[in-house]
Amino acid sequence: MSGSRAKTEAAKLLTEIVLLVFRLEADFIEAAEVIASPAGLTAARWKVLGAALSEPRTVAEIGRVMGLARQSVQRLADVLVEEGQGAYLDNPERKSAPLFTPTKRGRAALARLAERQANWANQVTHGLTAKKLAACRDTLKELIGAVERGSAG
Repeated sequence: MSGSRAKTEAAKLLTEIVLLVFRLEADFIEAAEVIASPAGLTAARWKVLGAALSEPRTVAEIGRVMGLARQSVQRLADVLVEEGQGAYLDNPERKSAPLFTPTKRGRAALARLAERQANWANQVTHGLTAKKLAACRDTLKELIGAVERGSAG
């Protein structure tokens, strides 16, 4: 490879972090599937409903918040609407982009997950301090910002 240069120590560490995050993502998705299943949801449907729980959002906004492709969010939102767990509302700011929101049924499904998710989170974080977790959160936010400002090409 012409013009390539050796990775800095920070770049080597970033590569290790990326691999760990990929593994962690798989573990999180597996746990989310187990937690969501009794409520009749999948991890992906849980993400879409949860992203609009505090306020109705467009499909594009949900995609940005959750790091998902707009098309996959659209497909999931349509299924949730068909199943009666979500609804589309008129968007006064943009008629061509309706707002998605959980219905009463969708909110009830999310509520059923709350205790299971809390139990899982308490079990996983046992022995980890809030200070360590806050530092990890803050570092991940910084990395997300750096990656979003950077380029993969």
